[in-house]
Amino acid sequence: MKQFVTITVIGKDKTGVVARVTGFLFEVGGNIEGLEEQVTRGQFSMTIQASWKPNSWFPVQVHQGLKELATFLGMEIKIRYAEPHRRQRFAIMVTKETHCLEALLKAIREAKLNAEPIVVISNRRDLEPLARKNKVPFEVVSWNDRNKAEEETLRILEKYEVDFVVLARFMKILSPNFVWRYKNKIINIHPSLLPSFPGPQAYRQAYERGVKIIGVTAHFVTMHLDEGPIISQGCFNVRPNMNLKDIVAAGQKIESQVLLKAVKLHLSKRLDVYWGIVKEV
Repeated sequence: MKQFVTITVIGKDKTGVVARVTGFLFEVGGNIEGLEEQVTRGQFSMTIQASWKPNSWFPVQVHQGLKELATFLGMEIKIRYAEPHRRQRFAIMVTKETHCLEALLKAIREAKLNAEPIVVISNRRDLEPLARKNKVPFEVVSWNDRNKAEEETLRILEKYEVDFVVLARFMKILSPNFVWRYKNKIINIHPSLLPSFPGPQAYRQAYERGVKIIGVTAHFVTMHLDEGPIISQGCFNVRPNMNLKDIVAAGQKIESQVLLKAVKLHLSKRLDVYWGIVKEV
């Protein structure tokens, strides 16, 4: 059976990075299944999906070579294993709203989600009792300084060997530096039918604009706020007598359903992203 890995390369942009990394992988018998690179404000980011045949996979050689290459380039190079038949491990990031976290944990208890919620991460302690009740470790990360918070969160994700991340109403914006380390592996739920009404006040914006159909969107997170590839959506009709509180309550019910559907689709391994659009394959 082939060995699959994901390699991320992040650092200050410079000439020859792609050639050096891909050249090294070729030298150690790796086959590049997919590659995506981007430069944003002088910051270089690259994600490589690579595989090795059983008789050509020598992990010590690969790890040591990538470590030496990272030092030479002055960049961060990380390698994560992809085990096709292993039960996926995911982190749930939350703030204080309970409905999405409850839906995910309930689906796990009822064996409706073939994955393992390995850790809940939050910038508050509000949902710690709920996580502990479901026997899921709970980690608190102060978000007063985003750079330090993201460094600590990435350390936690590595510690728990997380495969993907679910933002279950996590009310903080993640930087490109964070997002690129989990390219198309971070799923968010947003309370609008994107691309309409991005940002934190989506229900209020829709209510004030007199929208007659309101919905929610589950999408992969990118460096552009609420513009990531859409996985699934849901909506409801606004009745004439509904106030903002009623709209939020109705929306939250659908948020849980749509987020759960998106996670299931991701786990089905039938999703791929082409030019910013999610397609089932």
